[in-house]
Amino acid sequence: MSFKGPISRNKVEQVFFRRLNSIVEPLVRRGVGSPSFTPTSVILLETVGFKSGLARRTPLLSIRLGKYTLVSTARGKRSFWVKNLQKNTQVKYYLGGKPRDAEAYVLLPGSNKKVPKSLPSAIQKLASFLLENGPQEWAFAILGPQVKA
Repeated sequence: MSFKGPISRNKVEQVFFRRLNSIVEPLVRRGVGSPSFTPTSVILLETVGFKSGLARRTPLLSIRLGKYTLVSTARGKRSFWVKNLQKNTQVKYYLGGKPRDAEAYVLLPGSNKKVPKSLPSAIQKLASFLLENGPQEWAFAILGPQVKA
C-alpha cells in the first residue's frame, strides 16, 4: 500500500493492525491462543461496523472472569472495535474456536459513564476501578452473557 502526502499516526496504526489482524484472525477463530486452563487468552471479537453495518472481527487479548471476559486497548477511542461497541453492544466472540454471544459494556476511564447495576458485584467493583484509575487514553470492555429482552 502506498501513501500520498503526509502519513498520520492514526493511518499507520490502522494499516498495521489491519494487516496483523488478517494474519491472526483465522488462527484465533480456530482456537489457537485460547487455552482452556488459563484465564488469559486471545479471543476474536466480532462487532458490527459503526459506519458500514458489516461484521468486523478483531483479535484481542482477554482475561476471563467467570462468565465475563475483559478486553482492553491502549488505543482507546481510536480503536474501531471500541467505536463499534459504543453503537451496538450485542456482539459475538470466539474463544477456543467456539462462538459465544455477548453483551458488551464499554468503559472509558475519565468518562461520566455509570457502571451497570446488572453486573455482578465483583465485576461492578472492577469496572468502577478501571473507570476511576485506568489510563485516560485506554478503553476497556466487559463482555458478559447477553441480556434477554
